[in-house]
Amino acid sequence: MIFRSTLATAILFAGTVFAAAQTVVVTPEQEVVVREYVKTNPVVVERPSNFELVVGAIVPDILKPGALAENTMPNQYQYVVMDGRTVLIDPQTRKVVYIMD
Repeated sequence: MIFRSTLATAILFAGTVFAAAQTVVVTPEQEVVVREYVKTNPVVVERPSNFELVVGAIVPDILKPGALAENTMPNQYQYVVMDGRTVLIDPQTRKVVYIMD
């Protein structure tokens, strides 16, 4: 009985971790469009020393991202260029959802 409870808990936890780790899927075509847009409308910011640039990180309020044009991607994301990389941000949560190298 204890084994079943432990197994069920492990499966539930694994599902939760998987859901949290999901990221935005950007097609190669969308990436080209985003890169061109960002190249002509750069919003370059300096990475704060205490901020780790990883998917899921919450962008500090001191950084002011730009908004992608409506025809750039199906969802409206914000963006910044940080450490030479284009970073897509969910405007509702301010979480990093995609990083382009």
